[in-house]
Amino acid sequence: MAQENITEKFSYGKVFLLGFGFFGISIIWSIYNSYVPIFLKDLGLAAWLVGFIMTIDNIFAVVLLPYLGALSDVTRTRIGRRKPYILLGAPPAALTFALIPLFRGDLPLMMITIIIMNFSMALFRSPVIAFMPDITPSEKRSQANGIINFMGGIGSLLAFFVGSILYKMDPSYPFIASAVVMLVACLLVVLLVDEPEQFKVKTETISFGELMRKSFRESFSELASNLREAFTSREKSLLFMLTSIFLWFVGYNAIETFFTSYAKYYLGIGEATGSFILGFVALGFLIFSLPAGFIGARLGRRRTMTLGLLVIVALLFVAMSFPSKLVGNQLILAFEAVFFVIGMAWALVNVNSLPTVVDMTTREKLGTYTGLYYFASQLASIIAPPMAGLFIDLSGYSVLLPYSIAFLGLSAVTLQLVRRGEPRRGY
Repeated sequence: MAQENITEKFSYGKVFLLGFGFFGISIIWSIYNSYVPIFLKDLGLAAWLVGFIMTIDNIFAVVLLPYLGALSDVTRTRIGRRKPYILLGAPPAALTFALIPLFRGDLPLMMITIIIMNFSMALFRSPVIAFMPDITPSEKRSQANGIINFMGGIGSLLAFFVGSILYKMDPSYPFIASAVVMLVACLLVVLLVDEPEQFKVKTETISFGELMRKSFRESFSELASNLREAFTSREKSLLFMLTSIFLWFVGYNAIETFFTSYAKYYLGIGEATGSFILGFVALGFLIFSLPAGFIGARLGRRRTMTLGLLVIVALLFVAMSFPSKLVGNQLILAFEAVFFVIGMAWALVNVNSLPTVVDMTTREKLGTYTGLYYFASQLASIIAPPMAGLFIDLSGYSVLLPYSIAFLGLSAVTLQLVRRGEPRRGY
């Protein structure tokens, strides 16, 4: 009966509205990853230390997101099980994010602000993403995730293109603008997207704090049970899927974190231009995120993700030859063209990965499995920047693209061992 209700009430319009949450989050992280490494490097820090600092958000994610996903699964309030976390985390995250560039000349103050901002973002990331499968039947989740990622792509596009213009005017402008946009976007989700009635309570006889304490034991028990299932089950699809996610994010995150530095210190074209080039990944992703969901539903999610990974690896091999053959505007245009297609291929991978993971479980555990997805991706993001930074310290920025190729290629191999996660009708 629950499935009939979700199917009847499903609408792409509601998913577009929900996408504003991912839109706001994507703007924040795109600006953060583009310019915070530059602020840290300008303070005289080594690349490996910059990479380590850039993993603070991922450390919080690994520690908190699986738990918060499970906690939101068992939370019940009058507004639902996901929205309370948005209201709890978004306002302090926006405020502290806006303050980061104001402290770029003072490392201790900037580090305190970065830590508070990352903790606040972690509070609502899993619940926002788990909201999508809450309101979407299994056979529509690739398409719905395409819409969510389309909205995220718009956010990244604005961050890279408009953000680079604002940065040239004043380094604080893109941070302040992004904070305001994220607050408005999250408010739209809370006000306009209703949660399923079965996850609400009509009256609350205990406070939200008491509710959290009551849910604490349940959520940890649920999380531990699902982790045991991943590692001890005879059927290893979940484990291999999480491994693939881990590997491809190790490869992709290194480029996301260090490409603006690569552009400035290796290509000699400046960090603002590097950020502009990264914008073409966002543009390709934006254009192809909707088709990627439909391709995944038709071709199969695993085949679609494999195709995307192979295309990215091939194009990075091509891009490795650019610095020795091209200069000036030719070099910039070549990277823009290749990164545009990489963005399209990344959509094939990213849009279909979360639906694959959540379609290995029941509707009651969607937040928990969303947390497991983020556990794998954020663990990769902890390891990738300092490890890539260490390679850069030892061998120079020329090692960045080969490093990414190696891990993206390995992820395509482990992905072939995944046997579950395709759409299920009637779920």
